[in-house]
Amino acid sequence: MPERDATSMIGITGVFLALFLKQTKPEYAVCVSAGTGILLLFPVAERLSLVIENIRLIQSAISIQSAYIQVLLKIIGITYISEFAADICRDAGCAAVAGQIGVFAKLSILAVSMPIVSALLQTIQSFLGG
Repeated sequence: MPERDATSMIGITGVFLALFLKQTKPEYAVCVSAGTGILLLFPVAERLSLVIENIRLIQSAISIQSAYIQVLLKIIGITYISEFAADICRDAGCAAVAGQIGVFAKLSILAVSMPIVSALLQTIQSFLGG
């Protein structure tokens, strides 16, 4: 529980500092916002091993191929990183760049998930007798 309080305090402090700097030195406000976001990623990275461990337990319990788990983890990573980058761009006033990051992330997820889509289509084809 204290860890959650620390991350909340880091977030709130970063927001207040960014808001204060936005009035006097807006170029520094973006840096403070990005730095705060990076600081908040460290506790998430620590918990990532727990998430991966639980996914592996699920994988062993229901025997999912490891390739599918890897694709799932890649999709989660692409989503979090692109959302983080897009939020920083929006904070900096670059909504167009944030939108392009979102489009790139969606295309990346589509590309990464193609093996699963292909396997699904092959399974459907085998059920239909093709």
